[in-house]
Amino acid sequence: MTNTQRVNIGKQHPSSYKTLIALSAEVEESAAAAGLDPLLIELLKIRASQINGCAFCLRMHTRDALKKGENSDRIAVLPGWEETGYFSETDRAALRLTEAVTRVSDGHVSDEDYNAAAAVLSADQISAVAWLATVMNAFNRVAITSRYPVGG
Repeated sequence: MTNTQRVNIGKQHPSSYKTLIALSAEVEESAAAAGLDPLLIELLKIRASQINGCAFCLRMHTRDALKKGENSDRIAVLPGWEETGYFSETDRAALRLTEAVTRVSDGHVSDEDYNAAAAVLSADQISAVAWLATVMNAFNRVAITSRYPVGG
């Protein structure tokens, strides 16, 4: 990390940031309406933020997940979710799709990843997970570009 002073793009263009916040609220409502567990929603936000290396969002959503009752072991092993027995079939499908959307530059969302999600998730759930990942990736980019402070 450098000492370069950054423009806080959320404050520089507050109406754009407020629109992103409103979109996030709409996406969360859609995810809940699609039957996604609130704890899973937080885990998806954490996983996207882990991949993107967004410390600000990691801290925020880890705290949110713990407040909502998430198990600290599930958060701790989230980067290795495929190797654990902590996650349901629905969790695994949503995590895989979230990772694919987040890593879109690594070959887009492959048919393999999409089909694996579609084998478990409903159309509403696939859409909700994709929107959650999309919005979380946007927030990660705002925080990282603006260098939102974390700790120290």
